[in-house]
Amino acid sequence: MSPTSETAQGGRRLVIVESPAKAKTIKGYLGPGYVVEASVGHIRDLPNGAAEVPEKYTGEVRRLGVDVEHDFQPIYVVNADKKAQVRKLKELLAESDELFLATDEDREGEAIAWHLQEVLKPKVPVHRMVFHEITKDAIRDAVANPRELNQRMVDAQETRRILDRLYGYEVSPVLWKKVMPKLSAGRVQSVATRLVVERERERIAFRSAEYWDLTGTFSTGRAGDPSDPSTLVARLNTVDGKRVAQGRDFGANGRLKNAEVLHLDEANARALAAALADSSFAVRSVESKPYRRSPYAPFRTTTLQQEASRKLGFGAKATMQVAQKLYENGFITYMRTDSTTLSETAVAAARAQVTQLYGADYLPEKARVYAGKVKNAQEAHEAIRPSGDRFRTPAETGLTGDQFRLYELIWKRTVASQMKDATGNSVTVRIGGTARDGRDAEFTASGKTITFHGFMKAYVEGADDPNAELDDRERRLPQVAEGDALAADEITADGHATKPPARYTEASLVKELEEREIGRPSTYASIIGTILDRGYVFKKGTALVPSFLSFAVVNLLEKHFGRLVDYDFTAKMEDDLDRIARGEAQAVPWLKRFYFGSEEASDIVPADGDHLGGLKELVTDLGAIDAREISSFPVGEGIVLRVGRYGPYVERGEKDAEGHQRADVPDDLAPDELTVAYAEELFAKPSGEFQLGADPVSGNQIVAKDGRYGPYVTEVLPEGTPKTGKNAVKPRTASLFKSMSLDTVTLDDALKLMSLPRVVGTDAEGVEITAQNGRYGPYLKKGTDSRSLESEEQLFTITLDEALAIYAQPKARGRAAAKPPLKELGTDPVSERPVVVKDGRFGPYVTDGETNATLRRDDDVETITPERGYELLAEKRAKGPAKKTAKKAPAKKATTAKKATAAKKTAVKKTAAGKTTTAKKTAAKKTTTAKSAAAKKTAAAASVEE
Repeated sequence: MSPTSETAQGGRRLVIVESPAKAKTIKGYLGPGYVVEASVGHIRDLPNGAAEVPEKYTGEVRRLGVDVEHDFQPIYVVNADKKAQVRKLKELLAESDELFLATDEDREGEAIAWHLQEVLKPKVPVHRMVFHEITKDAIRDAVANPRELNQRMVDAQETRRILDRLYGYEVSPVLWKKVMPKLSAGRVQSVATRLVVERERERIAFRSAEYWDLTGTFSTGRAGDPSDPSTLVARLNTVDGKRVAQGRDFGANGRLKNAEVLHLDEANARALAAALADSSFAVRSVESKPYRRSPYAPFRTTTLQQEASRKLGFGAKATMQVAQKLYENGFITYMRTDSTTLSETAVAAARAQVTQLYGADYLPEKARVYAGKVKNAQEAHEAIRPSGDRFRTPAETGLTGDQFRLYELIWKRTVASQMKDATGNSVTVRIGGTARDGRDAEFTASGKTITFHGFMKAYVEGADDPNAELDDRERRLPQVAEGDALAADEITADGHATKPPARYTEASLVKELEEREIGRPSTYASIIGTILDRGYVFKKGTALVPSFLSFAVVNLLEKHFGRLVDYDFTAKMEDDLDRIARGEAQAVPWLKRFYFGSEEASDIVPADGDHLGGLKELVTDLGAIDAREISSFPVGEGIVLRVGRYGPYVERGEKDAEGHQRADVPDDLAPDELTVAYAEELFAKPSGEFQLGADPVSGNQIVAKDGRYGPYVTEVLPEGTPKTGKNAVKPRTASLFKSMSLDTVTLDDALKLMSLPRVVGTDAEGVEITAQNGRYGPYLKKGTDSRSLESEEQLFTITLDEALAIYAQPKARGRAAAKPPLKELGTDPVSERPVVVKDGRFGPYVTDGETNATLRRDDDVETITPERGYELLAEKRAKGPAKKTAKKAPAKKATTAKKATAAKKTAVKKTAAGKTTTAKKTAAKKTTTAKSAAAKKTAAAASVEE
């Protein structure tokens, strides 16, 4: 059946997709007999709290949203914010003759389609419409060739959802009790956090090793040119046949892993360099090998995230947001895929563009086929590629900004995947000489020349290591032969130090999760977003740094829920879930073994899931968990880092004991930077409460403190002073000026600060003028008219005449003169405009003049890198403009007596309905308190999405 106006005349068809943007695009491809509407994501899910659970459910079912005693039956509720949309869909369905469920063609999309069918309860024919690109031909083909709902995929997704709910809602409360309230645990997020924490532990345990070698610059004596340089730089390789130690020869403890290598220190290296200064050198060997590099496979979800991070500076979340827009607007195929395969149509389109743009010489005889390397890949999907049977070049799309850049990346990668190999030669030259003391020294130099660039004309993959050499980089060496004499222009001794393993970036963490087969690649962006939002990880530049809080959480999980954060166990769970999806295992027996343990399920599935334990028992017996122990980490010399309810701090000695020291640790301090020396600095800093003396008027003690919002002074009220109620007395309090500090502020300073606001005088009309210190600096206030002051000192010195002179000036309208930028970062690669850091009303932010992005808690003006600035702007652009919320209409007044009288005249049926509604409202009032109390006990703050 073709979706034309002719075929649609016989009836009306309702097509439901997930997003309004997708609905708008698809609507243009279908005839007038089709109504396309969005579900706006999931319409139904497990309840977020006990208050959402229907009254008939009690006990554990209300808390979990899953009936674990009855085959793990999930309790689904329509999301509160989707009820209006569901009502709209039901109305549209009532006027339709057919229903097409056109959600995404993956497990989650299949689950959304199933929920729609369950909630809407259609009485008309239902079709599952699937497509992986939004083009006219693809949409019309999908309508003409629908399929049935895949119940196996639905069951597999439901099992994942239940598993994640049980994990999140059972383990998270343990973290609340033993570490800190409102924390969360998740099947994949906790493992991802552990990876980041383990890398930081490696950095903390790391001991750097120093080693030296020599670099020689040798000349051939010929005049050089670009194809035949006159000099080459070579590094010392062996001394008397013994290989010189390099960084790879040292372990994390700073010691040599191999005793057979020669470890040069500075003195020996410099002595050898001096001994070789006048030596003669000759080429000992020239080894040439053919070089060949094949093109990279087309993008799948994870490789796109990695490359967008390396080349464009996008975070995983920003990449997926931009890709979603490209897909919904018909520019690329579906962006959540594990597959690297291309359809025949796509291969033909790519090969056509190779010939058109680069010539027939760059086109291989046969089309390239890329086999999927991802385990359990959903091969029904294609790789991410430009949509259509003819690829639009980036210039033809009309796209701009981030969408243009990401499309260009995808387009280049796809076209390059169907091009010829790059070929060339790699050369290794060995150069030898004898030192004055008789030692034999051999240097080596490596070069690479590319004779045919092949696919590199279109695309070269980036690298996570900023110092790594890209594939298309050439290193040309002079054309020399064995036995040729060379002169040593310079021989230098170079010192090196081994470096700790690099922290994960979003790109490298995505790669690590995928290689370990943990979780689903399509969820990695949201997982990384979750651990950042929860405060388990923060960013320094592009590096992911674990917080001290995450150390405590991972410590608890490793010691008491070790299996749940075990990498192999988590990967095995993923295998099991895929077996359920393929029909090779049953969901309910598997869930029983996971939740209740082997005793409950051994008689049902003796061969299934032997690696599973009983979650319920683990979370029930919490007596062995010592909250203080799992949140304490030795620093050295009796100093311990502790994670408290209000943040990390260092401590030495027992509380209330003589010599006890305690100091707060900055939230943004990287754990590997907390050394004994740094802890001593924290102890030495003034902290706590400084007694300044007594107020001569009131007699109250005045103290200086360091608070959450900075240092301040306050008075200590006498015991018995009421703090609440009508007679409550608030102590006078004032923030220190920027020029003041806790260790220098005096009693006189404090009394002056607490005297604010100061009455300057009154104007001719008797209106009082006061000098006040506010959030945005010092100012004058006269009625509702405020005027800024230039300095804090003016608060005490300004006279009435000076104040009147300020008010005599017309009030400046609009914005004040722009402040100079705090820092310049360079040119944004998207907008091509200069990016600077500015100080705004709500703190520092980066801007390119078009887009503003506030610095995050973990970003620092002094240390922020250009790449981090570009990333913040890219994320802000991906979100789009902020939506303006409409003002709510005022609540309607209670029905008057007249209306009540008039209501009696209505039909009996309506009256009955009204009574029912009233009864429901009354019942709701009675149950509100109970529901609220129960809701507080639920795991509402727990993240249950993997």
